[in-house]
Amino acid sequence: MHLPPSLRHRKFVLLWAGLFISIAGSQMQYWSLLWHIRELTDQPIAVSGIGLARFIPILAFALIGGLFADRYDRRKIMLITQATMALVALALGLLTLSGQIRLGWIYLLTAVQAVAISFDLPARQSLISNLVPRDDLASAFSMSSIAADLGAIIGPGLSGLTIAALGLFSVYMINAVSFLAVIVALLMIGTVPQQAVKRAENNHFRGRVDAGLFDIREGWRFILHQPVIMGSMILDFFATFFSSANTLLPFITRDVLHASVQQYGWLSAGQSIGAVSAALVISQRSRMRRQGSLLLGAVVIFGLATVFFGLSHSFWLTLVALILIGAGDSVSTILRNTIRQLQTPDELRGRMVSINQIFFQGGPQLGEVESGIVAQAFGPAAAIVSGGVGCVLAVGLVGGRWPQLRAYDGVEEAANA
Repeated sequence: MHLPPSLRHRKFVLLWAGLFISIAGSQMQYWSLLWHIRELTDQPIAVSGIGLARFIPILAFALIGGLFADRYDRRKIMLITQATMALVALALGLLTLSGQIRLGWIYLLTAVQAVAISFDLPARQSLISNLVPRDDLASAFSMSSIAADLGAIIGPGLSGLTIAALGLFSVYMINAVSFLAVIVALLMIGTVPQQAVKRAENNHFRGRVDAGLFDIREGWRFILHQPVIMGSMILDFFATFFSSANTLLPFITRDVLHASVQQYGWLSAGQSIGAVSAALVISQRSRMRRQGSLLLGAVVIFGLATVFFGLSHSFWLTLVALILIGAGDSVSTILRNTIRQLQTPDELRGRMVSINQIFFQGGPQLGEVESGIVAQAFGPAAAIVSGGVGCVLAVGLVGGRWPQLRAYDGVEEAANA
């Protein structure tokens, strides 16, 4: 195993290291927040409010966030968003310490954080494309995936230990400090060149609002005329919509597998273990061929493993299924991000990522509602199995509707660059 190509670029290494620390802190806060809500109320529906508090602001601000990422300095945008999220964590900690924390405060601060994420994600993904050459982009996104997945393994474990030893206040304060890692990294990176938004010479739109709407429409128009990008976004939405069964894992663990809470912890980490393993393999590659076929194949594995998960009555087989789900999801996520970035001009990348936010945030959120309804009517296993089947069918429909995605090789843009 050799050094991943993306780690040969100093500026990317700085950003990656900062994000790794920050993501672990954010995962600590997320799982602690769910625990905190349970301490404040015994009504399960209260947890659903977190999902809405996160999704609605993203739906409202994602397109604006993408426009900002294309119009303004992406590094400076991230400095503002990371500082905002640090202040949110600090506020949660101080409210908890003072005993004034309430559900309303948790929802409000979660919504503020979601607004920051709406601006942060387009700037961050677009900035990565400015930090590494095109041939190393797949490696860069695989390393980013590794940072996210390792954070998803480390963060929840640390949250439980920290809550038990130091209390919820400490979790929020640790997360607030963790954002300093990204802020320091961004300051050390310095200026990063990027392409500015192209404007027509005879722009007849009056005012910045009209010009902004024009630029947002330009982003939509670009995606609608790019079958590879559009197909990957539709695939993303339906795959996550049909296979968003993570919320049913506690029911499977207790009612089907009759497993312990310690075994539930292993099952919860299963997808992240598979995701990290797959991302490590891809991170070694400098250039990947047949990316379209690999993407569709990865989503098929994701769907079939979901069916396997729903049918299993064995702890170990279920763990294997979850690892395969994580691996398939990781490969498809890395390839989707790589394909979209390579297919999109730098001056449009922020808007492309912001539009994609609506797809990949909408799919899981709506999918959890769908899986809950089906589980209520037919049982958790039926909900999971039907979701996996729906995911595989979606691959066939997308591959048939957008053959350009299936035929995408991954070197077309590099040959013309």
